[in-house]
Amino acid sequence: MNYLFDTHAYIWFESQREKLSPRVTQICESNEHVLYLSTASVWEMQIKIQLGKLDFPHLQAKIANQLALRQFKILPIKLLHIYTLARLPLGDHRDPFDRLLVAQALHENWPVLTSDPRFTQYSITAVW
Repeated sequence: MNYLFDTHAYIWFESQREKLSPRVTQICESNEHVLYLSTASVWEMQIKIQLGKLDFPHLQAKIANQLALRQFKILPIKLLHIYTLARLPLGDHRDPFDRLLVAQALHENWPVLTSDPRFTQYSITAVW
């Protein structure tokens, strides 16, 4: 099964695995699943690093290492992902990166690895 990381879940996967739930840890450690990191998450992390809001050194090297180890794959932002945003209610969750992750999950029909309860307001499967 394919799973999409929420940005914080990827950060914890890389640097604080103890913060992952037992279920997410099991999914991440299983060879039966394919884990995806969205380009949107990479973009979000890079912005937060530059603004000093995220201490996550060597982002490029960490991602390159995981790709080489085949721990996960990159999900590029496709036009259809952007068009899927039109199906999302605005509600109170307006974070553009989260909304794009939800749109990607909807379009790809993949669950999202996230502890963010706001993801459950959409028609996706949030796994934690």
